[in-house]
Amino acid sequence: MLLFLALELGLAWVLLYFKLRALGRNPGVWTAAYRFWVRVFALAFVLSFAASLPVLIQLGSLWPGLISKIGDIAGPLLVWAMLSAFVFKSCFLGAMLFGQRRLSPTAHTVVVALVALGVAFSTFFLLILLSWMHTPVGANLVNSQYVISDGWQVVFNPALPWYAALFVLVSFLSVGFLMMGVVAVQAQRHPVDISDRLVLKTGLYLVAVALVLQVVAVIGTGHVTAEHLPARAAATAMYWDSGSVPDLILLGLPDAEQELTRMAWGWPNAGSVWLGQDDQGQLRGLDQFAGMLPPVALTFWSFRIAVLTGIAMILTTLLGLWKLRRVDYDPGVLTTSFQRLLGWMSFSGGLMLLSGLAWLLFGALPYAVTGTITLSEVLVDSSFEALLTTYLGYLAVYGVLMLGFFQLLGHIVRYGVVPIARRRGRA
Repeated sequence: MLLFLALELGLAWVLLYFKLRALGRNPGVWTAAYRFWVRVFALAFVLSFAASLPVLIQLGSLWPGLISKIGDIAGPLLVWAMLSAFVFKSCFLGAMLFGQRRLSPTAHTVVVALVALGVAFSTFFLLILLSWMHTPVGANLVNSQYVISDGWQVVFNPALPWYAALFVLVSFLSVGFLMMGVVAVQAQRHPVDISDRLVLKTGLYLVAVALVLQVVAVIGTGHVTAEHLPARAAATAMYWDSGSVPDLILLGLPDAEQELTRMAWGWPNAGSVWLGQDDQGQLRGLDQFAGMLPPVALTFWSFRIAVLTGIAMILTTLLGLWKLRRVDYDPGVLTTSFQRLLGWMSFSGGLMLLSGLAWLLFGALPYAVTGTITLSEVLVDSSFEALLTTYLGYLAVYGVLMLGFFQLLGHIVRYGVVPIARRRGRA
């Protein structure tokens, strides 16, 4: 769901940028860019909605005890997320997708802006719930149920700004690299026009700015993690013994049984800034969380996969800025190897999103709500056969959605926007 939601969110604001540029000079080229990418947006919207239905089913079937314990917080947030999605998208999405010829350019731009706001609002409420579950403030646990004491603290919890920044920026990275990859693939088949070159330039500068801001967001998330989720911080840093001088381990093989990191590689004595501290100021290692540890290897490697993906993005962006500025952003004159590199990097944003999400979720285990409610308290008691059957069913649904997305995206990339003759005032 988050893969398609990230594409939907990023493309909504990119399409608004195209519409605003179309109101100025050269409206034709910007309108052509909008007409091409609005089809990808519509595809992402349909698939994000379809993928959200199994998530709603899972809330009631796999974690029925969770809503009963945090319903005072989760209920209003989920209602507002669905309400904003239905109000903005249902009211304005049809006009955005099918009413361009019936509305003035300014009115249609306003409609696109309202759809972008609707996507942002629905995503915002989901991020509030996720961030609050990791930093539960503004509510008290009474008789095993959370009751709101300060609604503003619930909404503006310590993790929200950084989680929101991470998701918004990775959505822009996903869209930016997809735009560059699509144009590069098209350049291998036929000469690109000025509209494609503007799309490539937009995607390149979008990812350049987003990568800089993403570094800031990762640093901020690291400090919040050290303060509120010290077990995740210790697992990410592979810090085993409290009070010892920590190394900044970049790569290694964690051995949870022996409580050590094999073949560790990094900087000695440089890892303390990312670790939590106890009341006496002593660094908290994994030995302080015996029996309540997150899956150490998954937490360690998911974070590093996200970081390595980010490094690949940075190198590709720097190389792209150096090469494309010299040729006026014409991908047709680039080498075939670089065109293929941009094509392969099209879905690097999705890899960063999945690995970053795995770090956030696995690093919070075994808690559903940090420090109070564990997953074992809210999981339903089901047989292995039932869980396996439903799991395979979910995999089949998601597999069909992903296959359909790639097939339709390939069709859009291959054939583009086909001009339609106007007859009797209709398209």
